[in-house]
Amino acid sequence: MNFALQNTLELLLIIGLGLLLQKKIAKQDLKGVKTVILSVALPAVIFVALLKIKLESSLLIFPILALSFNLIMLLASKYILSASLPKKEESKKRTVMMLMPSLAPGLSCFPFIVVYLGDDSLALAALADVGNKIFGLILLYMLAMHWYHRRAIKNLKASTGSKLRSLALALIKEPINMVIIIGLLLLALGLNMESLPVFLQNTIQKLKILMTPLVLLFIGMAVRIKSGEFGLILSFLTRRAGITFCLSAIFVFLFPALSPALILLLVVFPQSACSFWPFAHMSAVNSLEEKDEHQSPTFDINFAVNILACSLPFSTILIISVFSFSEFFVDPKVLLAAGITMLTLSFLPHLIYKTRKSEKSSTETEGKVQQLHTVESESAKAG
Repeated sequence: MNFALQNTLELLLIIGLGLLLQKKIAKQDLKGVKTVILSVALPAVIFVALLKIKLESSLLIFPILALSFNLIMLLASKYILSASLPKKEESKKRTVMMLMPSLAPGLSCFPFIVVYLGDDSLALAALADVGNKIFGLILLYMLAMHWYHRRAIKNLKASTGSKLRSLALALIKEPINMVIIIGLLLLALGLNMESLPVFLQNTIQKLKILMTPLVLLFIGMAVRIKSGEFGLILSFLTRRAGITFCLSAIFVFLFPALSPALILLLVVFPQSACSFWPFAHMSAVNSLEEKDEHQSPTFDINFAVNILACSLPFSTILIISVFSFSEFFVDPKVLLAAGITMLTLSFLPHLIYKTRKSEKSSTETEGKVQQLHTVESESAKAG
């Protein structure tokens, strides 16, 4: 069996095991699993990722491109992707803005790059992921906390200073934040993973291994996709993929001399699944909000889990399709056509819903007007 396909089936099988465990795992038990992920496994992954950052000036273009893509998708998430949500669904809009611009190439993209493009392309993809890590770990965290602070300050009626101080201390004590601070300090001192004692390196690496199976099991156990939400999430993911294809097409049009391997890398890397890191930031905010019963949630955590659950299989199927028909997807015209098609398809359910709602509203209005005329005519006859 093809290694890339085999790897995808392994990941989906772990999610499937999580689904089978749903009946045996109570919702309150999921908090324990989430705590292990956020306090042990994810900090280990972040620590290793931070200490592996090595940039050469000639290759800075790759992380810059990835970071630029993240920022463009953040804007697109605000003005295009979340356009299908009603105005009152603010928590879902913020959730979409956190997840849709993020990328998880390690789970959904790197295994296929190794098989189809080789180690050289994988090295470039890993370098590009540095920009994505900066966005996911730092910028999205800052955005999540900005939203939380802004909403928390509005809800504070007294002792604002003391509450903000306690909030700042709580943030510093978060394992993820502590790891980021320690990692950045070590980098500033010129140290990396190899600089640490061997027993510490091995411990961190073993904890890091827990991340992927735990996250996939958690997604399988926690996912509760409502019948109405599945279509909405699918339209979001289709729209995200369409925008990404269009951006890749524009870049290939601007630089026609790129090799086929590099074009495919530029196409598949941005099609990676949504990252778990924004979910970690949203969960941290949610934990802070649980202490304040009067504050409505900044993010919709259940909606976030459902997006993550749908994103992985969606992205892997899309990436396998691109590699399977690589001779077509190196053509920018095909990329642009695919992007426009997916964008159009993603908006159709929303347009149909709005049209039906408008027709229903106009029909009801006509019925009320007709009823009013009938009442008036009957009153005139009676007079």
